Amino acid sequence: MRGANAMNSLREHCGIFGIFGDDRAAERAFFGLYALQHRGQESSGIAASDGKRLRVKRGMGLVSQVFAADDFGSALGGRMAIGHNRYSTTGASDIGNAQPIRVQFKGGEIAAAHNGNLVNAAELRREMEAKGSIFQTTTDSEVVLHLVARSPAGTIEEMIADALSQVDGAYSFVFLTPTQLIAVRGPRGFRPLCVGRLGGAVVVASESCAFDIMGAHYLRSVRPGELLIVDEDGLRSVELAKQGRESRCIFEFIYFSRPDSRIFGEKVDKVRRRLGRLLAEEHPCEADIVIAVPDSANTAALGYAEASGIRFEMGLIRNHYIGRTFIMPHQDKRDRDVRVKFNPVAGVLKGRKVVMIEDSIVRGTTLRNLVRLVRSGGAAEVHVRVSSPPIVSPCFFGIDMSKKSELIAANHSIEEIREFVGADSLEYLSVDVLRRAVDDPENYCAGCFTADYPAPVPEEFDKEMFGNRQ
Repeated sequence: MRGANAMNSLREHCGIFGIFGDDRAAERAFFGLYALQHRGQESSGIAASDGKRLRVKRGMGLVSQVFAADDFGSALGGRMAIGHNRYSTTGASDIGNAQPIRVQFKGGEIAAAHNGNLVNAAELRREMEAKGSIFQTTTDSEVVLHLVARSPAGTIEEMIADALSQVDGAYSFVFLTPTQLIAVRGPRGFRPLCVGRLGGAVVVASESCAFDIMGAHYLRSVRPGELLIVDEDGLRSVELAKQGRESRCIFEFIYFSRPDSRIFGEKVDKVRRRLGRLLAEEHPCEADIVIAVPDSANTAALGYAEASGIRFEMGLIRNHYIGRTFIMPHQDKRDRDVRVKFNPVAGVLKGRKVVMIEDSIVRGTTLRNLVRLVRSGGAAEVHVRVSSPPIVSPCFFGIDMSKKSELIAANHSIEEIREFVGADSLEYLSVDVLRRAVDDPENYCAGCFTADYPAPVPEEFDKEMFGNRQ
């Protein structure tokens, strides 16, 4: 689940899953995607192989809305499958851009599912279109499949490696052929990917929570630049060419990943609690209670309460039955959205000095409405503490983070933001302290907080065409 303020302005990449060697492969993929639903709620898809041919089913909506029980028989039969949950960003939201994408080429059939964002995809696409290539989607994932099809390499894994050597940016991929599952994490390691075992089967997923739902055993994080090939001969690994320093996305810990997951080899809950404790040390507050903006700020709020000694309370209740497609037919939609999705617990808030923990602030509009909501519940004071630094620059590596002109911290001081949201005080975690929350901080990307990107970004980055890179 998402924190409220980010909910209207931050959208993530996707969730991907793959399995090889299980008689119920497609059904396992369904449950894996179900666990990864938080990473994409717009469309879902599964590709399965019976060893001879690929079958794909995709649809708009949640995993539970796309698939039915009878899909996991002959329709999606076989012992290997890949799956994908998608969020679109600024690009088209339609079934044509849902994944996995399946194509037929000189090497046979192949399907692909992608998590991330390729910063040079627009340039590559224009070059291929100028030479006659025809594209059926507006995703950068399809660009990679074109590169695979054009590769002169001998084996499918070599063709994939050759294709990926021509792209830059953030990606984790799962590919499926009639006889192989291939999973790869980009050399810079922006996006997470882990590998596990389910009996004799090999499983891969964006987050380890996808393993837990089916009783699979987590083995490790896929290394940056590692390409895994799984077939009847077993599991083997090859390394892609290096493309610069490792740059894991630190926002995965702050906001996107589930707290019960393990990513980049670390437990999300542990890091998120550490963020809250560090926030309490850096920005203490005299207050009666600590509350969270549900749900992604819950764990940081617990950390803040532990370190500060201030009691944690459930001051806001979130309605989990409101989907992203809920439409309010009035001009005051955002104000009403907050009332629909959240309700203050007056018995907890009345007369209390409240520390409200938020994971991030993008535009500030929803947070302003939440501060009003908490005050309407009777809070005497509302002090906002943010478990991340101010977001001052867009992300080009898999997160739909608004244009710089729409980022409140890029254009206003903290005091101006405090006045806008109506809080009695407002403090952010500093970048230096943020880095203390993770191991190997030099191997993380914090470009959205510093505007210092670990990879080059083209001047004419085409977010209109490639903003929906899921």
